[in-house]
Amino acid sequence: MTAEHKKSSLAGLTLAAVGIVYGDIGTSPLYTLKTIFDPVHGLVLTTPNLLGIVSLIFWGLTMIVSLKYVTLVLRADNRGEGGIMALMALALNSVTRTSRWHYVLMVLGVFGATMFYGDSVITPAISVLGAIEGLEVATPGLEKYVVPLTIVVLVGLYSVQRHGTAGIGRWFGPVMVVWFAALAVMGVINIVQAPVILHALNPLHAFEFMLREKMIAFVALGAVVLAFTGAEALYADMGHFGKKPIRFAWFMVVFPALAVNYLGQGGLLITHPEALENPFFHQLGSWSVLPLVLLSTMATVIASQATISGTFSMTRQAIALGLLPRMRVMHTSESEIGQIYIPAVNWLQLIVVLLAVVGFGSSDKLAGAYGIAVTATMFATTILTFFVIRYRWHLPLWLCFGATGFFMAMDIMLFSASTLKLLHGGWFPLLLGAILLTTMLTWKRGRELVFENLEKHAIPLDDFLQSLFVAPPDRVSGTAIFLRGETDGVPHALLHNLLHNKVLHERVVFLTVRIREEPYVPESEQVEVVPLGHNCYQLNVTYGFKDEADIPDILRLCAACGLEFEMMETSFFIARQTVISVPGQGMMPWREHLYVAMQRNARTAADYYQIPSNRVIELGTQVEI
Repeated sequence: MTAEHKKSSLAGLTLAAVGIVYGDIGTSPLYTLKTIFDPVHGLVLTTPNLLGIVSLIFWGLTMIVSLKYVTLVLRADNRGEGGIMALMALALNSVTRTSRWHYVLMVLGVFGATMFYGDSVITPAISVLGAIEGLEVATPGLEKYVVPLTIVVLVGLYSVQRHGTAGIGRWFGPVMVVWFAALAVMGVINIVQAPVILHALNPLHAFEFMLREKMIAFVALGAVVLAFTGAEALYADMGHFGKKPIRFAWFMVVFPALAVNYLGQGGLLITHPEALENPFFHQLGSWSVLPLVLLSTMATVIASQATISGTFSMTRQAIALGLLPRMRVMHTSESEIGQIYIPAVNWLQLIVVLLAVVGFGSSDKLAGAYGIAVTATMFATTILTFFVIRYRWHLPLWLCFGATGFFMAMDIMLFSASTLKLLHGGWFPLLLGAILLTTMLTWKRGRELVFENLEKHAIPLDDFLQSLFVAPPDRVSGTAIFLRGETDGVPHALLHNLLHNKVLHERVVFLTVRIREEPYVPESEQVEVVPLGHNCYQLNVTYGFKDEADIPDILRLCAACGLEFEMMETSFFIARQTVISVPGQGMMPWREHLYVAMQRNARTAADYYQIPSNRVIELGTQVEI
């Protein structure tokens, strides 16, 4: 690759990163300062208070986003992939399965993921509401239309998800560059009119504000965190863009534009305190309100799109890691493997987003819910990062505590401030997270109980084959592939076939799928063929949690191992498990019933692994938990 081509691809990826990665944090200026000075918090609008707040925002962006995420956390990549799930897998690989930390880290990672889901529900609601609230500034009589218009925009956005973003995605970067340019220009204009706001660059103003206002400042801190929402997205999208474009986009475009705009809004409030009702839309005067509403609506739709896509990606990872039941995953792009659509997740998320919009009714009221979701995910990320740099990178303990302890102290302070809003919306993401956490842990534990039951009654495969061929059954032409777990022993489908049909295919393959706690597995390591004698084989297939599960494609790779398949002569035998809840063992009855309900509605293994339906034979089996 030539240096010129590298530069152009880096420029293209940086432009794309501006559009997709930074949409969430880039739309925070819409509502942050308005929320901080909300009369509910009791913070009076004075120049010293403004300097303190803007200083907190500027240095928060510097410490939390620039230092913690862009500098430290982006280094903790799992084979190039980022995000709380990838980080959890990395942390779990850093300690042994027998370690007392293994389960704690797994729960912490799942908790962080559920908070990310909470964030992905609140982001579309608060962003689109915040943009359309600009209509109130243009014409106060339009206030009653804000929620209905928000609902229309969101329903439209979720309705087009099945078509993917391949067509309009190329415009995300340019639109967001225009957005950040507008933020910077508005900021500069207002800084020129009130240059005293530049004193906020001195961190002493932040410290003085905290010491002077004490409890009121602590309460306001829960709203200051709104300026950092979306920091987790830049880590989650690392696999799509790489570290360098994400860092370039932050330091060259996003950070300067955000810093200048927050300073500009502060300057505006010094010269025009009456603009507090919505400082963002008052930055250029009344003539600019409607163009800004239009531009900010486009920016918030892009920000929402990024979090929706992130939810699809997170869900697919959770399914692969055994934390959620198999769901229908559709690919919306022939060229981009990462562009997927999960119908069940899409419509469930839309319902919850609409409930948030209608229930809260304004971006101010939703702000309390936002803070807890964001700070909880940040806190989980910091703890997982500690285990990665200590037990995987083997850095000295003092350095690990120094690197993560500083950020942990900030996370605890921000999370504590956000919990003060527990009764003012903070309960919403926690309730959502609790439901998802319970669902994920129930599914994982239920699967373990099923495997334990199957293992208990398993017949060792080698011994069975040895005894079977003492007096072999009749063999018929073709290949039979039996799906089996690692500890299943003889597949139930094989036993049923022998019992009822009294025949065995001329070639028998036992297929076991394993998922590694890493995003991708090279093709050379995906297939392992073990001959078992009598034309029987054990085929081990290994995927990463972001790999595409495609068994027909895997069978083509087997040719290199001396095992060729003709699909029209191959039959797949799959045991369809019916799980029965038995009182007095396993989990609590309500959790068992929840697992059984999920298991019955889960996508079939044949469908999930993309096995042609006309080649599948399903045989039922009952499992008690």
